[in-house]
Amino acid sequence: MSFMKRLYSRNFFILNLVLVGVLAGAGITYFGVSGAARNAALPAAAIRAEAPSTAAPAEVKAALDQAVAVQNAFRYVADKVQPSVVEINVVEKVTAPKAGAQDQLPWRFFFNTPDDGSNQQSQPYTEKGLGSGIIVKQDGKTVYVLTNNHVAGSENATDITVITHDDKEYKATLVGKDAQRDVALVKFESDSPGFSVAALGDSSAMQVGDWAIAIGSPLGLVSSVTAGIVSAVGRSGGPDGNINDFIQTDASINKGNSGGALVNIRGEVIGMNTWIASQTGGSIGLGFAIPINNVKKTIEDLIGKGKVEYGWMGVGLDAPDKASAEELGADPKKAVIAASVYKSSPAEKGGVQAGDVILKVNGDEIKGIEQLQRIVGDLPANKPAYIDVLRNGKKQSLTVNIEVRKDSTAAKDGNYFPGIYVRSLKFEDIDQEKLPKGAKGVFVISVADKSPGSIVGLKAQDIITEVNDKPVANLKEFYAAINNSEAKKLSFTVNRDGETVSTLAYVKK
Repeated sequence: MSFMKRLYSRNFFILNLVLVGVLAGAGITYFGVSGAARNAALPAAAIRAEAPSTAAPAEVKAALDQAVAVQNAFRYVADKVQPSVVEINVVEKVTAPKAGAQDQLPWRFFFNTPDDGSNQQSQPYTEKGLGSGIIVKQDGKTVYVLTNNHVAGSENATDITVITHDDKEYKATLVGKDAQRDVALVKFESDSPGFSVAALGDSSAMQVGDWAIAIGSPLGLVSSVTAGIVSAVGRSGGPDGNINDFIQTDASINKGNSGGALVNIRGEVIGMNTWIASQTGGSIGLGFAIPINNVKKTIEDLIGKGKVEYGWMGVGLDAPDKASAEELGADPKKAVIAASVYKSSPAEKGGVQAGDVILKVNGDEIKGIEQLQRIVGDLPANKPAYIDVLRNGKKQSLTVNIEVRKDSTAAKDGNYFPGIYVRSLKFEDIDQEKLPKGAKGVFVISVADKSPGSIVGLKAQDIITEVNDKPVANLKEFYAAINNSEAKKLSFTVNRDGETVSTLAYVKK
């Protein structure tokens, strides 16, 4: 047998394996004895130094104690709030094109599931919604859950299911909703008396940098808890005409969190998570919650009356540009103008005039249209409100007896005086090169249908140069002219496409 064959033979392989085992055993014995001998020669302190230490320095221990205290606080909040936050599943029948049926608005946290994808024609299909909710009251067997209007769905919702923290499911019904604030209330029945009702805190006390903890069911993951801080308060510009201001937080919020709780470090609900700003649809640390103070009256109205009653003053509001605000003597950052006033409305009866800059309501300084809408909407009906306005450069105090808003009344443009939205000729969106040389007056932005302005023939982009044959050089002069109590009629002279045009006359009533 050749050497190579012997090398690969079975007997030779076994012999080699035995030799390797003997050599390995000898090595282990040697190094074990040698190591023991070396350890015996070392002092005890040196041996202990090689073992991991369990004792932290004093300054580190103090920091660890603080971290554990914060950790315990988060555990407390989670234990306290999780049972009061639920998952809400909604099935709704919708008639809309299947192609692109999924709403693109950032607050619409829905997963749309058409019956099939073959037909792109408009037809009924089933839409399934996923969101969260907050248990805000239990009255006997009835449990009330606060959520977003866009989570609860429309009146076409055929099936609303509430899943509680302990995985129990309850069939729920819609109590009512407030679309302007994106708030809804649903309820379910149970014989259990022990539901955990959330503690509603004071959202006005929150400050930038405060802890913010979000609890909900993102992507259907029930009772998920994320933590961050309050990134900003008083954010405006919510989607779909939402009149709320918002608490901004970097606590992770994703689809399904909508309607869930944003709480402070004491476990008090200070907001309802509503929408995220994201190009990807996932959390990038820009989440927004409706302050809980904004919806406390809504909750009471829905439980007590089944609907939301808004206070009504009867003015059409406008937020002018910087140049227009300055012509009225107002702060451009806070100017809110009563551009038009409804006839026979509380505002007219209380002396509010078109062009008044609203400064305060019941002592609260007005900073924007949405804030003013919230304040007036929350005012109780049949009670006086004290309104501070700026008129012709002078401050005045008025008393307005608020009424309950009725959509049928508010929708009548014919009762809207003057129904014209105007701007300074220095308005930055106006192409100054296209203005007539040396032009003075006011620029018409829009005219409400059936309003006095529409009846006499005013049009958008008209430049009003005269009122009742008297020149008006700016907004202050324009509003003073149309509110002149001695004038029984109103007519306008305008520059329209370079031509001078006189309008019809409107008889004041």
